[in-house]
Amino acid sequence: MTERIVVVGGALVHEGRLLAARRSAPPELAGRWELPGGKVEPGETPEPALVRELREELGVETEPLERVPGEWPLKPGYVLVVWVAGLLTGSAAPRPLEDHDELRWLTPEEIWDVDWLDQDVPAVKGALPWLRAERG
Repeated sequence: MTERIVVVGGALVHEGRLLAARRSAPPELAGRWELPGGKVEPGETPEPALVRELREELGVETEPLERVPGEWPLKPGYVLVVWVAGLLTGSAAPRPLEDHDELRWLTPEEIWDVDWLDQDVPAVKGALPWLRAERG
């Protein structure tokens, strides 16, 4: 049996908006948008992996709030799981540090203005209720 590698994604929400990150690499993904995150390392669990990945990729401190139901296959042996996450009070503004060249905060009305990676689309849909709840 092949080992399953979990990739965590963060649906980072703040003030009723969702953070989208545009990939700069690898070439086949460059220019498309995703929920930031990365691989869970050996001995790590998904929630701390998400906090670490968002710190490394965006320079922010976050807290996982709730898992978005479902999981989505990536390349063979890899699966994406997503958590809605919030910025911790006092955290710096996100900035693209690794694997991204642009970030955008999107309102629910703007969510589909970017070209999301296919596997991120269902997770983005799953995070939409959080955006609407934050906006009241």
